[in-house]
Amino acid sequence: MIELYYWTTPNGHKITMFLEEAELPYTIIPINIGTGDQFKPDFLKIAPNNRIPAIIDREPADGGEPISLFESGAILLYLAEKTGKLIPSDLRDRVEILQWLFWQMGGLGPMAGQNHHFSQYAPEKLPYAIDRYVNETGRLYAVLDKRLADREFVAGNYSIADIAAYPWIVPYERQGQKLEDFPNLKRWFETIQARPATVRAYEKAEAFKNQALDIEQSRSLLFNQSAKTVQP
Repeated sequence: MIELYYWTTPNGHKITMFLEEAELPYTIIPINIGTGDQFKPDFLKIAPNNRIPAIIDREPADGGEPISLFESGAILLYLAEKTGKLIPSDLRDRVEILQWLFWQMGGLGPMAGQNHHFSQYAPEKLPYAIDRYVNETGRLYAVLDKRLADREFVAGNYSIADIAAYPWIVPYERQGQKLEDFPNLKRWFETIQARPATVRAYEKAEAFKNQALDIEQSRSLLFNQSAKTVQP
């Protein structure tokens, strides 16, 4: 059984998408980031960066003590290796997937996240910052669109590379993007959107949709952190 510490963010959706695809038993422990659950001591024991998602695997493959992980990319890789699903054993195919997984973790996620922050949450609308991150998000969309020009999925067969990227494309309108400008990406997006496991994963999020606070209430929790919030 996998315990998933989860909230309805793109990184949270990655893990429910994988678990649904792999048909791996799991239970959701909601971590409402709008009310500060991410700062509770019990959560920080498994997620020292005070971010979701995190997991505890109560039945690791080595039969030993439970394993806890934080960081969505690390979790996807761990679960893929645990189940033998959505990542190949062939060296060259595996390398293709890993580089695109890290592309999402180091590029698409952080840049789209800054896009969301400056365009949606920042108390002061700074044109330079908004343009910077909207344009960079568009550039990354174009990179993915080009990659998908001659293949159905990012690295051949459907994999954790696709699962990592998809939830960050879902809020494309908020990111100032139009899928029509990226036809290969649009086809890929709609294909993944229609997968039964994707549908089930996003249905899980519906149970928590009305629990989030509004922007003003949650801004200080989400964006006013510093070294002092980590140091004892």
